[in-house]
Amino acid sequence: MRNKTEYYPCSSKYNKMRLFGLIGYPLGHSFSKKYFEEKFISEHIINAKFLNFELENLNDLHALIHDMPQLEGFSVTIPYKSSILPFVDILSDEVKEIGALNAVKIWRRNGKIELSAHNTDTLGFEKSFTEHNLLHHKQALILGTGGSSKAVAYTLRKLKIDYLFVSRNNETDNTLLYSDLMKDILSSHSLIINTTPSGMFPDIDTCPDIPYNLLTNKHFLFDLIYNPAQTLFMQKGCRQGVKVCNGYNMLRHQADEAWRIWNG
Repeated sequence: MRNKTEYYPCSSKYNKMRLFGLIGYPLGHSFSKKYFEEKFISEHIINAKFLNFELENLNDLHALIHDMPQLEGFSVTIPYKSSILPFVDILSDEVKEIGALNAVKIWRRNGKIELSAHNTDTLGFEKSFTEHNLLHHKQALILGTGGSSKAVAYTLRKLKIDYLFVSRNNETDNTLLYSDLMKDILSSHSLIINTTPSGMFPDIDTCPDIPYNLLTNKHFLFDLIYNPAQTLFMQKGCRQGVKVCNGYNMLRHQADEAWRIWNG
């Protein structure tokens, strides 16, 4: 079945409704739907609806877009931020460099459909990063190598902060294994950013496998997860006197940027 959540075929009831949504699988962790529903209410937007499209197979994407002519744009989350690239037509400069996207605008012109790809995670992370006054950190560890990690790396390069990826697989020269995280690495890299889903609801009893005992009050743990509000990763940091933050503000900023793109 293409979509396990709400699905509205063409009907007179929704012909005047602007539709937006979220593509991913699974979507039990979804931030976007609730956020946009609340946004539409608070900003008195009565002609827009946001739906979850839980696609097990990306090959169903084109049929979804053709079947729903009211759909104007959608966000993209795990696990499709990189694998969706062959399905889009126009890439923003950020997407070209990062190799991952999280927002798509649908252009329906002259009987043709084109998809333009954008990465608003970069702006969301940068705004949240600067709000927490983290620019004094000069070296970072990025936990994970998925689509979100690429957006974080792009932003760190922009902010002139050096970084290393940390993964279960030694994929590149710029990637460490978790077992490589000894005292010297932790001492020189005071900013640690979790871009993995480890600790995300419902698996709240998991966390990245780093040596938390080596953390000090000079470190800062930034978790891109927002649900739960304080992950086990963050809790273990707090026990070491470390400052922490979750991904809520980043998600809020990236969602607002996606809305700007869809209306641009």
